[in-house]
Amino acid sequence: MNREPLVTLPNAVSMSRLLLAGAFVLVHDPVFRFAVLLTASGTDFLDGWLARRQRATTKSGALIDPIADRLFVLTAVTTYVVEDAITTGAYFIVLSRDIATLIGFVVARSVPWLRAVVFRARLLGKLVTALQLLTLMAVIATPTIVPSLVRVVGAASAASIADYTLALWRERAT
Repeated sequence: MNREPLVTLPNAVSMSRLLLAGAFVLVHDPVFRFAVLLTASGTDFLDGWLARRQRATTKSGALIDPIADRLFVLTAVTTYVVEDAITTGAYFIVLSRDIATLIGFVVARSVPWLRAVVFRARLLGKLVTALQLLTLMAVIATPTIVPSLVRVVGAASAASIADYTLALWRERAT
């Protein structure tokens, strides 16, 4: 049986976001936190670029990358809501795409007649992640624009949820 390696450079870069999430919680200095956000954003781009460049795309990497993204964003947004840097409403709006994805995954796994399909990253989903990270940076750099960014994240999340839903239904229909 030929097994793909779990520990590859792209997967290690993805998993580094878990360490960065811990650093985000533990350090309160805004400059350091902003650097952590920039680094996490960079690793989100770098892991995929490395995987394609090294021809090291794997099923495990396709799973590790979005999980690392989601855990980093969840940790940072939760930290901000606990510190009263964002409202509870903003918290749920920023995480709405992730919550919908989790619900969709649970439903897909628990409904026996739903045929399993490959879940691939889509452009709108990547846009939501970028907007989430931008919003997290704005909390530090320009807090006055955060409410506007939260609305943009909400709109992009709604579009992304619809896009993923349609794509999955189309994939199941084939």
